[in-house]
Order: sequence, then C-alpha cells, then structure tokens
Amino acid sequence: MALPPTQAPAAGEYAGDEISALVLDCGSCSTRAGFAGEDTPKSVVPTNHASLSSGERLFGENAIHLPRADVEIRNPYNADGLVEDWDTASKLWEYTVTSRLTGARQTPPTRNGLNDDKDENGDVNMEQEAERREDEQDSPLAEYPLLMTEQPWNPVKAREKTMELAMEEWGVPAFFLAKNGQLAAYSQGKATALVVDVGHQNTSVTALWEGMVLKKSLHHAPLAGNWLNNQIRAMFATQQPPVPLVPHYMVKTKQPVDANSPSNATYVQFAKPPPDSFRRLEEERVLTAFKESVVQAWHGPGRLEAPPAPHAPNGFSNLDHVRSLPPRPFEMPDGWNTVFGADRFKVVESLFDTRAAYPSSDQPTPKPEDAIPSLVNRAVSACDVDTRPHLLNNIILTGAGSLIEKLPDRLQTDVQAMFPNPKVRVLANSNAVERKFGAWVGGSVLASLGTFHQMWVSRQEYEEFGAGVVEKRCK
Repeated sequence: MALPPTQAPAAGEYAGDEISALVLDCGSCSTRAGFAGEDTPKSVVPTNHASLSSGERLFGENAIHLPRADVEIRNPYNADGLVEDWDTASKLWEYTVTSRLTGARQTPPTRNGLNDDKDENGDVNMEQEAERREDEQDSPLAEYPLLMTEQPWNPVKAREKTMELAMEEWGVPAFFLAKNGQLAAYSQGKATALVVDVGHQNTSVTALWEGMVLKKSLHHAPLAGNWLNNQIRAMFATQQPPVPLVPHYMVKTKQPVDANSPSNATYVQFAKPPPDSFRRLEEERVLTAFKESVVQAWHGPGRLEAPPAPHAPNGFSNLDHVRSLPPRPFEMPDGWNTVFGADRFKVVESLFDTRAAYPSSDQPTPKPEDAIPSLVNRAVSACDVDTRPHLLNNIILTGAGSLIEKLPDRLQTDVQAMFPNPKVRVLANSNAVERKFGAWVGGSVLASLGTFHQMWVSRQEYEEFGAGVVEKRCK
C-alpha cells in the first residue's frame, strides 16, 4: 500500500532513510541542500560568489561579505534564472553539499539496492565491488542518490548537462531532476495545483494535473524579489530628502539620532575600497531587510491608486486608506531613520499593476503582461476548461518573494476578480521557512517515499542510454 505523500517511510523501510538521498535546490539567490525526509535544508549557501584577482573562487556567507579590494562578486546565473557559468555552478553546488552535509561514508552505493551487479546465482562479485569502491573514493557524492530541482523552462541541453555533472563528476549512484513548481505542490500535499513561485529573478506560474506539469501553462516574468529591491532603491531616490543607502561594512560607529536628522556616524576608511560589485551586494542586504520588515502589499479590492468607488464615503480612495494607517519605521546601518507610509505599499503594487512601477535606470519598464495576475490568467486560459476550476481552487503561493505581508490576500482578490464563477483559493503556507523553501521541502518529501524508488535514474541506465535519458524519465 502506497504511503500518503506527506508521510515519510519508517527508518528501517527500504528506499526510505536507508539510501540517504540528497535534495539539492538550486536558485539564483541561494542554494539549498539537505537529506530527504528532513523538514528544512541544513545547508543554505548564497549563490553569489567571490572571485579574487588570483582567479580563486570563494563560496559562503563569510567569503562574500568580507570587504576586500581584490574581490568581485559574481553570479553563475543569467537573468532568466538559468545557469550561465557551469564551472562555477558545479563548484558552488558541490560546496553546498560537502561543506555541511557529507561526513563519514554511510551505505555503499553497491549495497543500496539501486545498482546491484549480481551473477546468475544472485551473488555480488566482491572483487569488482572492491575495485569500484576504490574508484569512488574520489567521488564526493558517491554514496548518495541525488534529487535536483530545475526551472520549468530549463532547456534540454542544460538538463543533460546537469545529469552528466552528477554522474560523471560527482559519481552519484542515482539521479532525478524535478521542476520547482512540481515539488512546491508536493510540499503542500497537492498533485493538482496552480503554483505561483515568486523567486529572486523570476516569478513563474506552473499548472499541475495529477502530478504532471502542463507545459502549455508555463509562464514566467522578471517581476520578482530582485525587481522589488530595485523598486525600493528607486523609491528611496524619490524621497525628499533622498534616503541615504549606506551598507553595514562602511559604518564603524553610530549614535542615535531623531527621525529624518542627518546620521551621526563614523565610517571605515579603506586604503583601497572594495569594488562596486561588492558595495552593490551589501546594499542589497539593506534593501532586503527593508523589504522583509517594512514593505506591505495593498490587499485589495482594486488597484492601490484606483479612483474612489462611487459608493465610497467622502470620495475615500484606496490610497487614502493606506495613508490613514500607522507608518512603519526603518533605521539605516549608519543610524539615519524615518517612517514610511503609503510608499511602502507602492513598491509592491508594480507586481500587480505595472503602471505603478517607479522609473528605474537599472531595469526596463515592465510590460502589462508581466504582472502576476496576468501570468495566472494566461496560465489558466492555456489549460482545458474542465481543469480550470480545480486549478483555481488550489493556487499555491511559494518562494521567498511571496513572504511580503498581505501578498496572498491581494493575489486572491485579483484572481477572483478575473474568474468570478469558480471558487478561487490561494494556499500560502503560514510557516515562512516552509514557504520560502517550498521546492526543497517537496523534494525532501518525494525522495523519502518508498514508492519513489522506481523513479530514480540509476547509473546503469545512464551508462546504457546516456544523458538523453533525463528527457524520458524526468518529465
């Protein structure tokens, strides 16, 4: 009898904890790794890396946030969230796993049931096994079947390259590649769902029907977490006076000051300051802190800057309503502080109404079809009419960018306005960590199921059919 998707096998159950499967969730902001069956990833490493003038590449929080004059901050992903620098990406992924997860070797791959090489009597050739064990000593992940995540629009060549990397360089005994949206749905125990994933570089919408991705429903747009950071930067520049954006590493000491008063701080003097890419990274940390603590979405109904409704008392508009709410304070690393009222709502409004976007020299003007409600509309419209009520009743909101306060309420309101007849239900996990790492959690659930054992692509299959097998087995 198959286990329910939310229940992991018992410790002694075959294909459960015994095979110690690894789950690697790769993103353009952070890379997450952990063992299948666990609640959260144990290893979370920034995807940005430090590139030294000597050519050395350093990974991890401590490496990238240390101010140095000879360091450039780089990212192996492009604007679409796809790998551009495969050499760096492979080193980053390997670091994410080996730095915190892999210790003493546990179950040998020749005894995990996936690749047993037995004779006609059912016995394992011990001499061949010993030779294979010697070859595997240099393979960092040779003991662990590996489940990796991918973007739904990942091209075929990149999928094959990922499998080659896992099998050839890491020596994994078994491999599987699953789409982010698919796994996010599994994390909520859903096989049929419409997944809205607000990530760092892109927001994507993926429709699933009984566990299968409906490829015609796939849509993505660049209005996501990084877009919001740039909108905050643009909003700071429009304030009077402009908000000073000073990163932490530049501040030596600070004294408390009144709101809107100049900061009273002493700053670190560098003989040769770090390059612009480092300062940009450190500014992003401040912008992310502001986004997580101050920014809020207008919950609807209607646009934030919509004219007053005919029945509104005294012509009271949505913007008037948010202006009447208590402002929220924020202090910069150098002590400068102020409060933010309606501006904290306007930053997020561009996700739903692109006309509300702040002009930014860093990013082009967004297209109306890039707004999240438009993505949902196009994804649902691309699916069969009979499936739409089920999809709209199971809209799963996931990703770190979805943690903005009231964002699920606004999505619910806007989608319900587009589809008034079927019942619209937006499911957003109340646990911030599980919503942020939704794809990893789904992968952890999936890889820990005994019923998933037959889905792994074994090394024998790879050696027989080549990397092209990933297209047939990992759909």
